[in-house]
Amino acid sequence: MSKLVRDHIPHIIRASGREPRVHVVDGEERRAALLRKLGEECSELTAAQPDEVLDEAADLYEVLLSLLAQHGHGRLELELVAAQKRAERGGFEHGLILEAISEAAMPVAG
Repeated sequence: MSKLVRDHIPHIIRASGREPRVHVVDGEERRAALLRKLGEECSELTAAQPDEVLDEAADLYEVLLSLLAQHGHGRLELELVAAQKRAERGGFEHGLILEAISEAAMPVAG
């Protein structure tokens, strides 16, 4: 077992009478671990029951914030960019599925 865990997990394990073996990663190794964890949390959110969605989304959010911090960005920056994109392109509230894009008919020069 080798996976990224929340910072307090070793303390929680110790409190249960067991001894965790951990090491700290940094740089590219930490980025890779965060990306793996992001995928893991996405899978858990996808499989979540309705009453588990908020809890799983919080885990996903926490990993995303850590990944952003690794790249020098923060929560407020994320919220600003998301708001800008929402204003320009909309959100995902309506459940629109794009099926195809056809070429516009070009007028024939006569």
